[in-house]
Amino acid sequence: MALRTVRTDGDPVLRKKAKKVEKIDGAIVSLLKDMADTMYANDGIGLAANQVGILKRLIVVDDGDGLLMLANPVILSCEGSCCREEGCLSVPETYGEVERPEKIVVRAFNEKGSRLEIEADDMLARIIQHEIDHLDGKLFIDTAKNTEKRPKKSPEEKPETQKEES
Repeated sequence: MALRTVRTDGDPVLRKKAKKVEKIDGAIVSLLKDMADTMYANDGIGLAANQVGILKRLIVVDDGDGLLMLANPVILSCEGSCCREEGCLSVPETYGEVERPEKIVVRAFNEKGSRLEIEADDMLARIIQHEIDHLDGKLFIDTAKNTEKRPKKSPEEKPETQKEES
């Protein structure tokens, strides 16, 4: 697999609407794998195809429970509301609070071409909505409140997990 260049705010491709994927073939699967590799290499939890310059309705997400590769995702329903901080690989070192539905049902196709319906809540719902926004040419900063610039923490600066004493 190959790492792709992540496009950043100001690149016109990020403001364009992605086109429907007509057929999931080897080229699409290869692109999805490249996207996943790129997401992981950049410590991301989600990536949309237009973030790597491809205007196709493809996203990859991993909330810690495993990788999802989705084509043509559509939100069928949503409920609740939750405001949480978000960041984005395409808007480096910028963070802001975004209000989104807390639970969603999404229809999409996986990398094998199988149709799925995913019930997502909490972080997974947020990531999927964030990535679908990208497919529609929207960035989180368009609706975020209290945005601030701050450097991403290096692995050395992240707090260590405390061990339980026995």
